[in-house]
Amino acid sequence: MTTTVTLEVAAPTKEPVLANLIQLYTHDFSDFWARTPRGDIGEDGRFAPYPYLPSYWTDETRVPLLLRVDGHIAGFALLNRHGHLRDDLDRNMAEFFVLRKYRRGGIGTAAMDTIYRRYPGVWETAVVRKNVQALAFWRRVIRAHPLVSDVEEADLSTEAWNGPVLRYRVRSLSSA
Repeated sequence: MTTTVTLEVAAPTKEPVLANLIQLYTHDFSDFWARTPRGDIGEDGRFAPYPYLPSYWTDETRVPLLLRVDGHIAGFALLNRHGHLRDDLDRNMAEFFVLRKYRRGGIGTAAMDTIYRRYPGVWETAVVRKNVQALAFWRRVIRAHPLVSDVEEADLSTEAWNGPVLRYRVRSLSSA
C-alpha cells in the first residue's frame, strides 16, 4: 500500500488546528521536563499556548506547515529565521512534530524531503539535549539528504539553548 505524505502551508484558519497539535507536541516534550517547573498544565487542563504561533501569519519570514498522511493530519513543521549559532540563515526548524501513530515509518523523512526541496538555503536545526531520539533522526535525515551539504554540528550550553545545533546548506533543485 502506498502512503502519500504532503505538506501544506497552513492558512490562518488552521491556527486552531496547529494550537491543538502543539498541545500534543508539548505533552511529548513534558517527558524531558520531569522534576522541573516547566510543562505543568493550567487549571483548564491545557499546556500554556505556544507564544509565537500567531506570528506565523503576520511575519513573512515564518512558515507554518501542516503535515498530512493520505489526507489525514499527521503533524506540523514551523520554520523561522531565528539562528542559534548565527543569524545569517534562511531557515530554522523551529518546531517539528509527527504524531506517534506515524513515527518510525519514514513519514518524517518524507516530510523533510519535501521541505528541503521547497525551501533551499542555509539552515539550522537545534535539538533539545535530552531528546536523543530526535537527534538521531535529524543527524540521519540531514546527512543523508542529497541536497544537503556543509553540515556542521555545535554543542551549545547557554541560557538561550541547551543541546546540539546542526547548521547546513540545502541546495536548490536548479543547482543540484
